[in-house]
Amino acid sequence: MSQTHESVRRDARSQIVINWHVTEACNYQCRYCYAKWQRLDRKDVIRDPAATTALLQSLHEHFASAESGARPRLNFAGGEPLVHGSRLISAMRLARSIGFDISIITNGSRLNEGVVADLAPELSLFGLSIDALAPAALAAIGRQDRHARQLDLDLLARHVAQARRINPSLTLKINTVVCSPNWQEDLSAVIDELEPARWKVLRMLPVVNRDLGVSDMQFRAFIDRHSSLQDVMSVEDNDDMVGSYVMVDPSGRFFQNRACATGYDYSPPILEVGTADAFARIGWSALKFDGRYARTTSVVSA
Repeated sequence: MSQTHESVRRDARSQIVINWHVTEACNYQCRYCYAKWQRLDRKDVIRDPAATTALLQSLHEHFASAESGARPRLNFAGGEPLVHGSRLISAMRLARSIGFDISIITNGSRLNEGVVADLAPELSLFGLSIDALAPAALAAIGRQDRHARQLDLDLLARHVAQARRINPSLTLKINTVVCSPNWQEDLSAVIDELEPARWKVLRMLPVVNRDLGVSDMQFRAFIDRHSSLQDVMSVEDNDDMVGSYVMVDPSGRFFQNRACATGYDYSPPILEVGTADAFARIGWSALKFDGRYARTTSVVSA
């Protein structure tokens, strides 16, 4: 596995991003959700302040060194990371003090003025997950809570504006998973309104099941419909996602998607063997990682 370590310790073209999936919990029930891990008999790391500190220090020591002193970015993901409330904000502040740049990917439903006021100063990148506008499509995906409440996009736009006022250097990114209920949607209006620096369009990845999958034609049709947004659109098909993300699960293990198979491959817990040893146990491609940040709509052109 030495090749994995050599690939990390390159003169990277892209900032290393570690995606820490802090929880499996979410207030939505998206049917394509990949946040289903084989659980260890222990509580999630983020619930233990001492373990959180040890994990973040270990990750930073390895990846900051691997990047010749450059600041790695720690992305808080889930599930829905904001279910952890003040615990999440505390972990972000700690990570920043250790030396990470900080980002989050959230469904936006738990944002309010107070949360945004706490969140925005900690972030270099604010990631929002927006899959559809039509209520029927949102319901079919499962992007609503147990009371069938869906995201209020007008309210979300106000929260984005507030975050930008608090932190003018903040970068906005939007993620969209293309799946069977939304492949015919046109999201141009909301992308134009929110003006993200990057719009990541991902093909639904069958990690847990193959529900809501789309054909090559359907995925390409979605991309072509949004061709006017190609300057901000970054496209990821299924193969682009396998082996290209640095991911840590709620139990503090590296994990990786399996090519052409459901489920994940896991490392031993990082706090038991150390970041270097644990990272050497999973596959990761620096070339594929860099390729995701250089990717344009041409990857799915006919």
